[in-house]
Amino acid sequence: MSMKQSAGGAAVCHVCEGSCSGYQSHSWRKACITCGCSAVDHAPGSDVEDDHRMGRLLADSPCSHLTAKVKGGGGLRIYKRNRMIVTNPVVSRKDPTFNTTTYDWAPAGLNQTLAMQYMELIPESLRTISGTDGALKRRRQLLGQLPVYDQDPMKCLSLATEEEISAMLLFVKSYKQEVLGVGEVALPGDVGALREASIQRMAKEVKDRSNSDKKDALKHQDHGSTNNNISDTGSTNGTDDSKKTGYHCTGCHGDVTMESPAVYAERAGYHDALWHPPCFVCAVCGQGLADLVYFWSNQKLLCGRHYCETVWPRCSGCDELIFCQSFHTGKDGKTWHHQHYCCWKCGQNLDTPCQH
Repeated sequence: MSMKQSAGGAAVCHVCEGSCSGYQSHSWRKACITCGCSAVDHAPGSDVEDDHRMGRLLADSPCSHLTAKVKGGGGLRIYKRNRMIVTNPVVSRKDPTFNTTTYDWAPAGLNQTLAMQYMELIPESLRTISGTDGALKRRRQLLGQLPVYDQDPMKCLSLATEEEISAMLLFVKSYKQEVLGVGEVALPGDVGALREASIQRMAKEVKDRSNSDKKDALKHQDHGSTNNNISDTGSTNGTDDSKKTGYHCTGCHGDVTMESPAVYAERAGYHDALWHPPCFVCAVCGQGLADLVYFWSNQKLLCGRHYCETVWPRCSGCDELIFCQSFHTGKDGKTWHHQHYCCWKCGQNLDTPCQH
């Protein structure tokens, strides 16, 4: 999707529109110094940058199958974003023509009929048709819900010590292995296929890890005995989904029909939880989860931004997570890096009134 650009090439603001000459970044605040609106309001960047950022997020997680290695990238991975092109014939008296609609994103692993059923169930304003407000909103949600500075220490400019960098790296590694997921779409009666695919991915991951451990052992000439017992991951606790007739949305608790696609979250368990597509939202902000990327914590769906804020405080100035031990907390409960508790234009401490 091509973004609106100013004459100088910078992304224009979608809030100010004509009054902003183009995004000009502040030195530490995630905002435009031209108009004061956030970087998300400008949606700077491109689809390729989005896919690289998503690839880094999903790498080393159970969702790494949705990524591919970048050729010559030294181990970097890129998001295999599923685009969908729908071609419909246009009835006319003369030669037939075709009307083509391109979706910038669609749920992976579906045939086109089921994917279109999914699209018809979500609000029209959120449908990711290329060049529309829905496609733009998806990009803005990706930037807002999954800030790159919440996952990449190189982008988190407030990190000042090795201890803070280590804390962030451990945090990111932990949520990738324990919390992060991508929703999957299927008819309720077909959930067994999702479970089987998950079991196969898990078995492959265990096998790959075992092979890697063996190579490391040979490399270090470790001649000690090892015990590589692999547990049976094929158990489905005796549940036969084909015989289950009543399905209820975990979000609104309404009925889900057998003919209607539903969203499943592996972290929540395929047997116990499913959502209507419009109900697959963050429990804090209520926004639909862009590209179905979720964080499952305390039996709730959260977007990346609000999950991270349950673990670490966020600076109200620079919008980055605070990994240092000492920070400022205002009377309203908002938190700040000490150096960011100031007017972003003149640098005056916020406890002292200034002209801005």
